[in-house]
Amino acid sequence: MKIQIILKGIFKENPIFVLMLGMCPTLATTSSAINGFSMGLATTFVLVLSNLTVSLIAKQIPDKVRIPSYVVIIATFVTVIDLLMAGYLPDIHATLGIFIPLIVVNCIVLARAESFAAKNGASNSIVDGLGSGLGFTLALSLLGFARELLGEYAIFGTKLIETDGMVLFILAPGAFIALAYLTVLFNMIKKRLIK
Repeated sequence: MKIQIILKGIFKENPIFVLMLGMCPTLATTSSAINGFSMGLATTFVLVLSNLTVSLIAKQIPDKVRIPSYVVIIATFVTVIDLLMAGYLPDIHATLGIFIPLIVVNCIVLARAESFAAKNGASNSIVDGLGSGLGFTLALSLLGFARELLGEYAIFGTKLIETDGMVLFILAPGAFIALAYLTVLFNMIKKRLIK
């Protein structure tokens, strides 16, 4: 059961390639593979811990303040990951900038808290957060990898060819183009694997 929840978050309900949620950090932070991977891991951290917390206290939260309470819980874990990244990964923290605090309003995190964690136990909620987070991390990493490879002819900052890449892919229009092609490719592969 738990592996199915994880696979659902990665393939069947992938936040980027299937549900098309969280487009702002997806397009803004994926100019390189390391940026996409880092943003994905930060969001996974928040997803797992906020899902756990919501699942533990959801029954004690009155309906009138349910959503604001979830936002406060999410903001707490975003603050934790923001401070940890600032202290231990200052270069990545500086590169991702404002997009780390914006995890608070990422609809993926709030949607998982509301639709899953509030209605399920702690262990399943952790697994759901992990599955959604891994799906998000996979999508951001693939998008960052493709944009960096095509835009700079590099992988994780290492130049493969000492020449200029196709700069379009490092810019905003390239993010949309790469996302469109990767979405089609992802869904074609998913249809063949999951019938």
